[in-house]
Amino acid sequence: MPRVKRGPKRKNRRQRILWLASGYYGAKSRLHRVAKLAVERSLVFAYRDRRTRRRDLRRLWIIRINAACRVNGLSYSQFIHGLSRAGIVLDRKVLADMAVADPGGFAEVAGRARAALDAGAAVA
Repeated sequence: MPRVKRGPKRKNRRQRILWLASGYYGAKSRLHRVAKLAVERSLVFAYRDRRTRRRDLRRLWIIRINAACRVNGLSYSQFIHGLSRAGIVLDRKVLADMAVADPGGFAEVAGRARAALDAGAAVA
């Protein structure tokens, strides 16, 4: 069977791996075999953590909303239920940003949620 040297294709593939590994420490940024392992591992972490980041941010938003709700005399679950009763459609990201940047506006939204809860309690 004839020998295959692969030519520029092999060089290009190796350069791509080393380019992805630029900035890594020591042999991980210089030697193809070591860099390949490091790059594969980092790509796995990147893929996984893009999903984890969404989870973590949602948890952070809920914590911030809960803290702002407690200041306004509601629990998080009561607040969310009151929002759905009042027909207010704001996602947790916006509510959390509002709680941090605009406490007065958040207090207004919390007041409307409380009013919707009280109206529902009066009917029942």
